[in-house]
Amino acid sequence: MEDLKPNAWAWQPDRLAGKIVAFCRFVRSNGLSGGMQRTLAALEAAKLLGITDRQTLGFALRAVLCSSSEEWQTFEHLYRAFWFSQDDAAHTMASKPVNATSGRARGDSLVLVGLDHGNASSPRSEGKMVSGASSQQRLKTVDFSEAQKTDLADLERLALRLSHQMSARLSRRLKIEDLGNHVDLRRSIRRSISRGGDLISLAFQHRKVQKKKLVIFLDISGSMNLYSLYLVRFAYALHKHFKRVHTFLFSTGVVDVSDVLRARSLADALRKLSQRATEWSSGTRIGGSLRQFNRAHGRRVLTRNTVFVILSDGWDTGAPELLTAELQTTRQRVQKLVWLNPLLGLKKYQPITRGMSAALRYVDVFASAHNLESLLALETYL
Repeated sequence: MEDLKPNAWAWQPDRLAGKIVAFCRFVRSNGLSGGMQRTLAALEAAKLLGITDRQTLGFALRAVLCSSSEEWQTFEHLYRAFWFSQDDAAHTMASKPVNATSGRARGDSLVLVGLDHGNASSPRSEGKMVSGASSQQRLKTVDFSEAQKTDLADLERLALRLSHQMSARLSRRLKIEDLGNHVDLRRSIRRSISRGGDLISLAFQHRKVQKKKLVIFLDISGSMNLYSLYLVRFAYALHKHFKRVHTFLFSTGVVDVSDVLRARSLADALRKLSQRATEWSSGTRIGGSLRQFNRAHGRRVLTRNTVFVILSDGWDTGAPELLTAELQTTRQRVQKLVWLNPLLGLKKYQPITRGMSAALRYVDVFASAHNLESLLALETYL
């Protein structure tokens, strides 16, 4: 596995994690095991070895992703097709068409939001609504990292419908709770005059109900590639049925996309999103991004009735002290801080990364976001 000339590809640590995730998707589409467990192992191997060249990276990834002699031989061709190209793109294999590309030629943002190929917003994907309890249950529980692109359209429609039901349930609960307030005796007596003084119906003093504000802080870094595709769509569904929602995307910087996600159609939202967010699949600086958010947007969008939701795997390349300081600032401004981590869907996952372990002391709710069912649990936190 010979390497190319040193200047053929610039090694950028911030982008390496994203490219490794994209490569795992690439080999998975070509028959090798590249699921979430293997992807995490690949990232950990690269981190432990301190990769400096593609040859060493190839040895590390092959050890993690191959489990037979046949896969060992196939890996050589896949690795060269993905990493050894001058334009830094994953080339299509001659013998087997591949859709999982990640190069600049097509644009990382287009691949991530599904506008490059087989996207659910195309006219051809307007199929039937998901029917049957078993089909819906499968879609609700399938791990996003294992979902097929053919499921994307049905997942979108199901997410929109279920978020609408969630909104309706929350609204009904507010009305039911409102009936239990104090009796307004003066209004009750005035109302009884026309009925001969009998207190047939009581008037209540209604306290003004302040509805929760939802602020979503969504990680679109390279290590989140397998999940960001679906989490962005879920954020769109929330904007569709909740009035007080703000969404910010982050990796090494922060972008406010609240206005984009209020677009009339998902296709329009994704198209505008691909133009607005320029840091898809880059590195992760959660603490630095949170500091930028607090300074630029915190006073405007954070209030004491805000539920602040972070959607991230916690792979932070910055200093943990910065993350804890900014989380403390954020927590003081909001009613509740929720961290939804897709990796919690893995049975053996432990929050031992520096960023994640440092964050937990300021988090009110630490839960999963690996499938639609786990995202719908957001209702209980509201």
